[in-house]
Amino acid sequence: MQKLIRAGFAATVLALAPLAAWAEAAKVAIHVDEESIQTMNMALNNAANIIKHYEDLGQEVTVEIVTYGPGLHMLRADTSPVSDRIATMSLTHDNISFSACLNTVQAMQQRAQTEIPLLSEANVVPSGAVRLMELQYEGYAYLRP
Repeated sequence: MQKLIRAGFAATVLALAPLAAWAEAAKVAIHVDEESIQTMNMALNNAANIIKHYEDLGQEVTVEIVTYGPGLHMLRADTSPVSDRIATMSLTHDNISFSACLNTVQAMQQRAQTEIPLLSEANVVPSGAVRLMELQYEGYAYLRP
């Protein structure tokens, strides 16, 4: 009888484990690796919609947009077609962050033979691809617009 009770308890704990994950704040990593303004705007639209959804539910959410390759233009001060939106969203929402791949910055600097200026909102990470992996290990959902 005691084994049956223990087995039932273990089954209950295992069944409720996924619910514990839902009890944590939602987290999403949005991947941008294209220079397309449509992709950049879609990523920002997705972020805004996700934040609004969870705010309407009274729940917390964390959004990180990770850029590398041609997508780094999203966070370049000299070429970003969405810099105003990024500035506004950063001021409006403290739960959104923007990551810029250092590997890409260095490659662009080497090709251009000049410094690549980034938006003040950009957080430089060693590798955009590795950052996406780390975020997924930390339980972030992955989204690529």
